[in-house]
Amino acid sequence: MSTIDLVYFNAGGGHLASAQALSGVLQAQGSHWQVRLVNLFEVLDPQQRFRKLTGSAPEDWYNRRLARGWTLGMAQELKLLQGLIRLAHPKLTRQLQQHWLRTEPDIVVSLIPNFNRALYESLDSALPGRPYVTVLTDLADLPPHFWIEPGQAQHFICGTPRAVEQARAQGHAEDRIHATSGMIIRPDFYRPKMADRAQQRLRNGLDPQRETGIVMFGGHGSKAMLGIARRLAEQQLILVCGHNRALASQLRAEPASAPRLVVEFSRDIPYYMQLADYFIGKPGPGSLSEAVQQGLPVIVVDNAWTMPQERYNADWVREQGVGVVHNSLRTLADAVQQLTARLDDYRANVSRIDNQALFEIPPLLSQILERSRAGG
Repeated sequence: MSTIDLVYFNAGGGHLASAQALSGVLQAQGSHWQVRLVNLFEVLDPQQRFRKLTGSAPEDWYNRRLARGWTLGMAQELKLLQGLIRLAHPKLTRQLQQHWLRTEPDIVVSLIPNFNRALYESLDSALPGRPYVTVLTDLADLPPHFWIEPGQAQHFICGTPRAVEQARAQGHAEDRIHATSGMIIRPDFYRPKMADRAQQRLRNGLDPQRETGIVMFGGHGSKAMLGIARRLAEQQLILVCGHNRALASQLRAEPASAPRLVVEFSRDIPYYMQLADYFIGKPGPGSLSEAVQQGLPVIVVDNAWTMPQERYNADWVREQGVGVVHNSLRTLADAVQQLTARLDDYRANVSRIDNQALFEIPPLLSQILERSRAGG
């Protein structure tokens, strides 16, 4: 049995969700994998000193900002964070070396950005020859020092041609760059579509005959959803608020001339997506991939509030022809009209995307491990 460590943190939720999805499919494929989920912050701060000092985990501030829509200026803050990581690099490396020596994984897979230099160098020095793999959970890298580090004899798993080209541009060998057909999404997004959508809409208080949008801004929602609900008062909407109960209460109190369904935290997002005809949200890699997998064209906003690592995603929407990109919520009603006027065309483009990344990655990891054991 081979031990595989999947490294994640819970900033934004997408890294943990990807790690859990990959863990599930690895374990389902047989008993030759012993899968361990490794929270990087718990390794670096096992005594939870940061939580005791501040009252919250390191990723909590980031998740609260997402929920409140406070994303302006994150590009500058990212540079500051990366500078602090470089200053702390010797200490981080020592801590991680001790962790690898204690736990002795056969292969390490990173599903996080920013820390891959320290993760790789610590593993390479503590357990020489053990393979290190970075699985990008963004559609593209945000160089420098975000996902892809130069000069590391490691493997990269990339979900878009853009990411593949970025790995090549950093000087990595072709046999260490592995392309998949998309991002990791949970297995339940691959289940068959519901056969009784009209009945399920009625069950949830929705008109079966009206075009319906689903509005999502991650697991913690966003106050931007209030503005969307007001601007689209005449549109039938499903508004998914995640853990943000206060936002759900506010949305339920908003007047509307069309039926509304407000959803708090749910593990069955595919169900609600299948009730909809199109998606509205931020251009996050996970939510875009999930929407497209469910056959939904998308509407996203790309402007100064868009997080820097998600800006290419708006380009991807345009390149693939799977939706509409506007630069302001003020024109959202026009965006809905633009998309619904050509809904069949956008659906056809969406249907051409066949994302099987979740099932493509496990055999790649097996091949990488076998190659390392053979001395390759």
